[in-house]
Amino acid sequence: MSRSSVVKAYRLPKAIMNTAVDDGITRRNPCRVRSASQDRSPERPVLTIREVVGLADVIGDRYAALILLAVFGCLRWGELAALRRRDIDQAAGVAKIERSLTELPGGGYHFGPPKSAASQRTIAIPGAIMPKLKQHLASHTSPEPDALVFTSPTGTPLRHNNFRRRHWLPALTAANLTGIHFHDLRHTGSALTASTGATLSELMDRMGHSTTRAALIYLHGSDARQREIAKSLSKVAERELLTARSGTQRARGAASRG
Repeated sequence: MSRSSVVKAYRLPKAIMNTAVDDGITRRNPCRVRSASQDRSPERPVLTIREVVGLADVIGDRYAALILLAVFGCLRWGELAALRRRDIDQAAGVAKIERSLTELPGGGYHFGPPKSAASQRTIAIPGAIMPKLKQHLASHTSPEPDALVFTSPTGTPLRHNNFRRRHWLPALTAANLTGIHFHDLRHTGSALTASTGATLSELMDRMGHSTTRAALIYLHGSDARQREIAKSLSKVAERELLTARSGTQRARGAASRG
């Protein structure tokens, strides 16, 4: 198991035992391994827009829109796999996220609600990717309202492992990308959304987060963003400084004439 998985597995019994202590069921929490609940996993990579477009190009026509919508819609794998034709309003350019696909042991599927109540949301789809999405709907999605938008080549619901082996990994190789997980597309989209100046509330709405903790990860500063802020501040300061200088010069002129 990865370090991150171990940490998450440890946090649950620790939290349960903390509650047991608070409720007086036990006197002491036995989960006392120092730093075991701290996740020091490296930050996941963020792709550039050029890398995203390149990946969409090499993965093939059937899944290009899947890649673009994962990034520019900040959607999870299960949300993408559960999208129906009727969930996408092409005229309005929006998508309703009402459910998620979960793969069951033994090969079955389950369509259920998204990760949380906040994950049931409507997202605006950037106009730049709408042509590719419309092309996909016309070429690869059945005309029935409940038809899945993204399916396997045989028309069955997507299975993550099959998609990863048959399409994702070959596309990464063709695009000269390494160590990229599918979830990194959502991570990339969230970072791009934050870089546009989106507020914490707006970012939470788009990502479908019910708490601020995850959304705050993406609201970190960057050198480019800091330079943009500095330029904006400079423009404001320049206007005020010019006004102040003009006032000072007028005052000095009046004093010299007096």
